[in-house]
Amino acid sequence: MERATHQKVTSDHLKRNAYLYIRQSTVRQVFENTESTQRQYALRQRAVALGWLAEQVVVIDCDLGYSGGTTGDRQGFQQLVAEVGMGKAGLVMGLEVSRLARNSADWHRLLEICGLTGTLLLDEDGLYDPQHFNDRLVLGLKGTMSEAELHLLRARLHGGILNKAERGELRITLPIGYVYNSEGRVILDPDKQVQESIRMFFQTYRRLGSAWRMIQTFHKQGLLFPRRVRYGARKGDLGWGELQYSQALYMLHNPRYTGAFCYARTRTRKKVDGGMATKRLPPEEWHTLLRGAHDAYISWEEYEDNQHRLQETAQAYGKDRWKSPPREGPALLQGLVMCGQCGRRMTVRYHQRSEKSVPDYVCQKKPD
Repeated sequence: MERATHQKVTSDHLKRNAYLYIRQSTVRQVFENTESTQRQYALRQRAVALGWLAEQVVVIDCDLGYSGGTTGDRQGFQQLVAEVGMGKAGLVMGLEVSRLARNSADWHRLLEICGLTGTLLLDEDGLYDPQHFNDRLVLGLKGTMSEAELHLLRARLHGGILNKAERGELRITLPIGYVYNSEGRVILDPDKQVQESIRMFFQTYRRLGSAWRMIQTFHKQGLLFPRRVRYGARKGDLGWGELQYSQALYMLHNPRYTGAFCYARTRTRKKVDGGMATKRLPPEEWHTLLRGAHDAYISWEEYEDNQHRLQETAQAYGKDRWKSPPREGPALLQGLVMCGQCGRRMTVRYHQRSEKSVPDYVCQKKPD
C-alpha cells in the first residue's frame, strides 16, 4: 500500500514546492487546542518522506483563528489557490479536508485547479491525485461530509439558543436601565439616577413627539445620559455623556423597555455582492415575544404609539422625500440640505452676484 502511494509522486511533482496549509477556526482554539496545531505542523515530515526537500515545504499559517466556512477573510487560502493555479505546487497538505475548506464550492474549486495543474493532495489518511476518478470521488465525499458537519454543529448550537429564547432564559446584552441580578434575572438598574433618566427620556418624547427635538432639549438643559461601556478594560462600567441620536432611536425601537423579552426581531440575508442586508420584522414575525417578563419603564401601548410616531417622522423626513422633482434654479442641493440645528430641510433663496444667481440655504423654523 505504501508503495502504491509513492507511485503517485513523480519527478515533476518533486520539482515544485509542497504547501502545508494550517488553520484553526477560532483564536481560542489556537491557544487551547495546541495538539491539533502541532499535528498540522508535523505534516511537513510526511512531505519530506515522500521525496520533497525540507526547504521546498512552504508553510501557510496566516489563517489561524479564521473559520473555514468562507474564504473572504482567509488570505492564506487565497494565496494557496493562487500558487496552485500558477503551477508552483506539486503537493497541497492539510490535516483534514475541513482545515482547507468547509464550503463545498471552495473545496471543489480547489480540487478542480489541482486537477488541471497536476497537484497532489495529502491529509492524515493518505495521498490523493485529483486527476484520478477514485481519488477525486473520495475527496469530494470528504468535502461534502465536512460541510455537513459544520451545518450540524451550527444547527445544534442555534437550536439550543432558540430553546432558551422560547423560555425567556437566554442571556443577551441588556439596554441601559436594566441589569442582571445575582440569580441571572433582569431587574431595573439599582442606580436611581439611571432609572430617573430613562423615565425622563420617555416622558420627554411623549411630550414632544420628536426624537430630534428631544435631543435638543436634553442638550440645551445640559442633561447627561447614562450608558454602559461595552468593550475594553472598563466593560460594564457606567458612564455619562450627551444623548446621541442613534442612542435615542435604539431606545425608542427597543421593546424591552415595556418589560417584554424578545428575540430575533430582524432577519439577515446575504446579498449578491457579498454584503449583508438586515430587515426589521413586525412583532408577529419575531421568534419570541414574552410580555411581562420583567419590570417595565413604559407600557406596550405606548411603545406601539412611539413606533407609529417614528414611522410618520420617517415618511416626513425620510429618503422618499429626496426624490421630489427639482425646482427652477441652479442650486444642486435643493431638497437635500438639512439644518444642523433642528434637522428640518432647508429651502433655497437666490441673490445676484456678478450677474449670476447664487443660492442661499435657509432654515424656515422660527427662532425660539
